[in-house]
Amino acid sequence: MSTIAPSTPEQRTVLWIAILASFVSFLDGTVVNVALPAIVEELGGGITTQQWTVDAYLITLGALMLVAGSVSDTYGRLRVIRWGLIGFGLTSVAIAVAPTAGVLIVARLLQGVAGALLVPSSLALITSNFRGPAQGRAIGTWTAATSGAMVAGPVIGGLFIDLWSWRLVFLINVIPIALTLYLLTRLTQRDVRLPDAHIDAISAALCAAGLGGMVYALIEEPNVGWGHPQVWLTGTLGVAAFVAFIWRQAVVERPMLPLGLFRARNFAWGNLSTFTVYGALSLNGFVITVYLQETAGLSATAAGLASLPLTLIMIALSSKVGSLAGRLGPRLFMTAGPLVMAAGSLMMLAVSDDFSYWTQLLPGIIVFGLGLTVTVSPLTSAILGAIETERSGIASATNNAISRVAGLVTIALVGAIVGGALDLAGFHRAMGATAALMAGGGVIAWLGIRNPAPPTED
Repeated sequence: MSTIAPSTPEQRTVLWIAILASFVSFLDGTVVNVALPAIVEELGGGITTQQWTVDAYLITLGALMLVAGSVSDTYGRLRVIRWGLIGFGLTSVAIAVAPTAGVLIVARLLQGVAGALLVPSSLALITSNFRGPAQGRAIGTWTAATSGAMVAGPVIGGLFIDLWSWRLVFLINVIPIALTLYLLTRLTQRDVRLPDAHIDAISAALCAAGLGGMVYALIEEPNVGWGHPQVWLTGTLGVAAFVAFIWRQAVVERPMLPLGLFRARNFAWGNLSTFTVYGALSLNGFVITVYLQETAGLSATAAGLASLPLTLIMIALSSKVGSLAGRLGPRLFMTAGPLVMAAGSLMMLAVSDDFSYWTQLLPGIIVFGLGLTVTVSPLTSAILGAIETERSGIASATNNAISRVAGLVTIALVGAIVGGALDLAGFHRAMGATAALMAGGGVIAWLGIRNPAPPTED
């Protein structure tokens, strides 16, 4: 914690609360893919259960993340973080004891609600307690610490699955939740509630219904076909609800998603690139982790370790790439990064029935990791840099929600992409789809992103 010194004990407590609260949400996102094969082995349902286990969480998380800031303003950040932590803990226990896939999926839906309360409120807590350079250092520390979830999650999750049970994976969060709740009692500051805050519950409901209906149709279509009423009817209702959500954002006085943000060129094109790139990332992570266990025969621990080089590359090089992009502008990085990831995905087509991680998968993962490192920091900077500072909170929440929805859609399409079974042919189709999405993200960035004009000297 020396990176933020000098700071008061209150500020250090605030930072630890923000780190641990966000860590809870991030950790869950990194361990779930490792647990999917074991969940299906016990509860059944095949790839459909695996898709719903991931997407049920993302539906409510993506739909409610934009309204979470208003909830914090209305009820107070500290109270909302406490609600989120308690809700996340209770739903984690419900998942861990779920007797059926249906119960697990409902618990995951509720867990997404709790998760939506944690990350935006945690960042808001930092920005309200740190100012100037100290704020930048605090956010940097928060980012570095929460990145640890990307390293720890799959490995710890894999060990729990191999040594005990997939159910314990969802109880990993209990300790950081308990510690964060304790730290909240140590704060001396009073919670801040804004009297003019407004929660747009109608918009949140329309967004959730729209995403839920469309995702349900995409997941179930490979099972029953487009002609089945439960597919075309729910899909149609989902599209209608989402269109109504967008229309409402254009006409209400205080929209949950201010459409005016998209008038900024880099914000609009950057979020379009985000959708393709993060959709491809979710598809890649889901398919590789499940394939390594179900078809290649690796243990859950080995599958969790498989993507570790990618995370280590990001941790080692992200700050250097961010500095370079700050000097040279984001356009080149946002173009080259996804194209390099596309190349890495195509390299993974070397995977064969006679599987070898070291020669067939690792080279592609390394190249993919380099491309991801080149992409992420410049993409975030380009999007947030296009919007005035006072609106950075909603701009960040919008980009975060879009990345979650992108993953939601591609996971829903997994069944259609792999042809119903994640065998070798399905794996190859998924890597081809990942490469196509990544290449599309690079082209979008090249066509749409513009480097900011250099500051003029007086």
